Amino acid sequence: MIRNAVAAIIGVVAKTFFRRIEIAGVERIPDQPVIFAVNHPNALIDPLFLLCFAPRRVSVLAKAPILKMPVIGALARALDTVPVYRRQDNMDPAQNRDTFGRSREVLQKGGAIAIFPEGTTHSDPQLRELKTGAARIALGAAIPLSIMPTGLYYTAKQTFRSSVLMYFGNPIAVQPEPVDASGEPNRQSVERLTAAIDAALDDVTLQADSHAALELIARAEKIFSGGEDIALAEELELRRQFVAGYTFLREHDPARLTRLEAMIRKADVIEAEPEPVRAGNLLLAPIGIAGAILHWPVYRLIGFLATHLSSDEDEMVATIKVLSGMLLYPILWIAIAIVFGFRFDFWMGVSLLLLQPLAGYIALMTAETFESIRASLNRAGLRGQQEAIREEILSVSRSMSSLSSPAAPSGA
Repeated sequence: MIRNAVAAIIGVVAKTFFRRIEIAGVERIPDQPVIFAVNHPNALIDPLFLLCFAPRRVSVLAKAPILKMPVIGALARALDTVPVYRRQDNMDPAQNRDTFGRSREVLQKGGAIAIFPEGTTHSDPQLRELKTGAARIALGAAIPLSIMPTGLYYTAKQTFRSSVLMYFGNPIAVQPEPVDASGEPNRQSVERLTAAIDAALDDVTLQADSHAALELIARAEKIFSGGEDIALAEELELRRQFVAGYTFLREHDPARLTRLEAMIRKADVIEAEPEPVRAGNLLLAPIGIAGAILHWPVYRLIGFLATHLSSDEDEMVATIKVLSGMLLYPILWIAIAIVFGFRFDFWMGVSLLLLQPLAGYIALMTAETFESIRASLNRAGLRGQQEAIREEILSVSRSMSSLSSPAAPSGA
């Protein structure tokens, strides 16, 4: 019950922070014990997102120090987190025998665990070399199970009101194998399965050889899509195709790639299709403006904390924003309710306590309504310019197709 309550609260926070949350590939998850093998770009946001939105009840493997942190540790324990002991945390990796044992017990009871096989969160443009833990747990579980490659794709992982996709790939079937006296499976089998997990994660994540390439791909995709509101799974696949095309041109026709890069970088990007402007949102604008004024100081404080506490670690920014918001906004609401409500009348205080979050939500809707109006006005002037760029991209795509390149985005 505690777990469900905590997950529900975190789910509301996640749906506030992210404008769009999409899940794809759920139909591929088999009805048997499962290990979700997940990429790890966004610190604590990744396991929290998995705990709230995975279609199975999941026990997440996380570094042991998290369970000792105030507040966060209590949340982690309430969510059945399994500690992982890492040498870089000044802990004895031998303790992971207990970790593997607990994980296998969950699987043997028909449950699911989630593991981040890269071993650490990061902002690299490619996956890091995988650790062998997922394969060792799977092969030593003594039961048939599946490993689900799971990709987390953030459109802008640091940014409030951005979007996130959880994408499940094709399952890897694992059959039990003999283990040695210490409970460890055959080393060669572990290496083969780890390589299979690596290849499967490649298929559900967006990777390139540099951040600059990923930024170029993002601009190219926005131009090609013309701001259409497509599913995040389609956006991910289109960007993966563009990465393949980028690699192809770099190897076979670098001069053409240079020209295309210049065209893309000069182009103005049409923003995503704006949401329809609802008259009700405009009528609530005065309340929204009041709510924005009320919450603006804390919003700015959260931004300051995220900037100065992240220590240039991009993957920690969203985590700091979410945790700070979960702490500071309730403090603001309680303080205002005490000063302007409870001091005079109990029910006035209760009313203030309830109305402030509602005012904050209306402020959010009002801001996005005004943003939709602005985006609608801008799109009219950019459409012609970007259509010409899109046609040139299609021309390059046709040229690539004629060379039998599977990377071309034709038909996307």
